[in-house]
Amino acid sequence: MKIIAGNSNRPLAEAISAYLGVSLTAASIRRFSDMEIFVELLDNIRGEDVFVIQSTSYPANDHLMELLVSLDALKRASARRITAVIPYYGYARQDRKTGPRTPISAKLVANIITTAGANRVLTMDLHAGQIQGFFDIPTDNLFAVPVFVEDIQQQFNGDDLVIVSPDVGGVVRARIIARRLDADLAIIDKRRERAGESEVMNIIGDVENRRCILVDDIVDSAGTLCNATFALMDRGATSVHAYVSHGVLSGDAVGRIAASPIEQMVITDSIAATEAVRVSRRIRRLTVAPLLGEAIKRISEESSVSSLFD
Repeated sequence: MKIIAGNSNRPLAEAISAYLGVSLTAASIRRFSDMEIFVELLDNIRGEDVFVIQSTSYPANDHLMELLVSLDALKRASARRITAVIPYYGYARQDRKTGPRTPISAKLVANIITTAGANRVLTMDLHAGQIQGFFDIPTDNLFAVPVFVEDIQQQFNGDDLVIVSPDVGGVVRARIIARRLDADLAIIDKRRERAGESEVMNIIGDVENRRCILVDDIVDSAGTLCNATFALMDRGATSVHAYVSHGVLSGDAVGRIAASPIEQMVITDSIAATEAVRVSRRIRRLTVAPLLGEAIKRISEESSVSSLFD
């Protein structure tokens, strides 16, 4: 087994290699003066089972191109099998046509990754499950649910919890966590009555005098999550925590969270933390290195990955 680390999230790649007891393969990833990306493998990988760890997080296009060039270098160096390990799949929100003459970029990126040389893909918490079908190669979509459930049990042992989905699209994820915790489920139905007016939040479920835990796959601007928190507090919730798989946290998202009633937001390390995230007292990070490392090990050994969630 060989592990190549891109520049998008070096700490996560190092944590995965430590879990596996496999040193990162030496590679030089640099840019020419015009920012053109160049990748050079410094170890022999002929006939090896290679895993390239690279999230397509900010700057998304640079990190995506770095992944593609790395895949091409590995293919031309005669690697036996190449697995693209993409903890955060950045174009996943463009999974359907939202209007006339708009792209399905998640499918386009899947095609490009396959053409570049990937033989299989390992990712985590895709924004939409059907994206697995966009790839014409084997694709494993891991879930952060086991990591979240374990942490919630430790933090809120015995508390009367309500698991809340911030929108209708996240109900399946919230229901799985609620079932594992034997907790109740609530759903926030958001709608915009008129253009230019704020969204009206309708809450389905009983949250009065109870601890609420919002669960979602991506937090970007944090607007939806913060609005959901205000709506829950208005309905009588005693406190609101959030568990989110991918902390994109662009713009003033961290400041927005700090100004909201959210007691704490928990994210994974699928995306490298910015300085604002590292110093924030409201944001805590959980590592998914053991989860990804175990999946990599099982893929290499040709054993079951799905049994990770049994």
